[in-house]
Amino acid sequence: MEEVISDEPSNLPKLLKDEDLRQECKDLMSTLPMEPTYKLYQYQGFWYGSWALQGILSCQKHFEANDKDIILVTTPKSGTTWIKALTFALLNRNKHPHTQKNHPLLVTNPHILVPFLESLFYDEKYIVSNLSQFPSPRLLSIHAPYVSLPKSAKESNCKIVYLCRDPKDISVSMWKFMETLMPEIRGSNLFDEFFELFCRGVNLYGPFWEHVLEYWKESLKRPEKIMFLRYEQMKLHPTLVLKKLAEFLGCPFSKQELDNGMLDDILKLCSFDNLRNLEANKKGTISMFGFDIENKSFFRRGEIGDGKNFLTMEMVEKINTITQKKFSQYGLNFENFTMV
Repeated sequence: MEEVISDEPSNLPKLLKDEDLRQECKDLMSTLPMEPTYKLYQYQGFWYGSWALQGILSCQKHFEANDKDIILVTTPKSGTTWIKALTFALLNRNKHPHTQKNHPLLVTNPHILVPFLESLFYDEKYIVSNLSQFPSPRLLSIHAPYVSLPKSAKESNCKIVYLCRDPKDISVSMWKFMETLMPEIRGSNLFDEFFELFCRGVNLYGPFWEHVLEYWKESLKRPEKIMFLRYEQMKLHPTLVLKKLAEFLGCPFSKQELDNGMLDDILKLCSFDNLRNLEANKKGTISMFGFDIENKSFFRRGEIGDGKNFLTMEMVEKINTITQKKFSQYGLNFENFTMV
């Protein structure tokens, strides 16, 4: 099994501010539809903040995927932190045994170990000089819809792991996360407006349903390239999901590893409670997407069905109706989580 990405990419950039957007991005933004409340811009059918748009444009322009690259793709608040931790531990299980006292996951936030391409490419000067230093195969991540992926990511033999989650839970988790970044909306009555925008597809990297469908369809066409996962499957069948993930990435568990309980050890290391309670994730911040984000904000509850604790019955019915209408004809739903 080959080793992947170094423990922590060096010299991660300090992200720029909106006033430092490149002229290319500013010129494009002036031509795009904009949602004024959250300042989102519609590009290639999906919605971005200015900082994300600049990262996507630069990524499309400069990123050259290698055949051995592994790219984790998620809609925001779909279990991104968890899939990063699991995949990092899985691929590096020889280099970093779970018993290692200074295992990277015990001392470093998963978002530093597996960086977002949009965040890296926000600063072209950084990426041009530093991306080549990442060991191959590179383990990277992105929130972009399939249509906005760099051409090389689609055409190369790199592996893509896509993770999605029930939109009811996403809508609530996304709002709670926004409250940590925007103190001015805490305790406000703006959630109803946010929810309506979400249902219309006007949210960061939305529409959610089209984002999911793009990758679902591609995974059916090219199952050897794109593995499609649901967060609920990971929660209910973690052992089976991790085993299938290892097989998909070309590093299956040996009989000896299985007999020695390595699979369970990785799941324990990467469990929500274990990660959340680490000092590295309880304290400190990470510069990402134009914000200094507290590490602890990536670990809220991580439960299936948590959205129902915050949504009204009418909201639940509305989002279920949209999901059924969008997904049913494609054989995709969020009611049956049996692994096949």
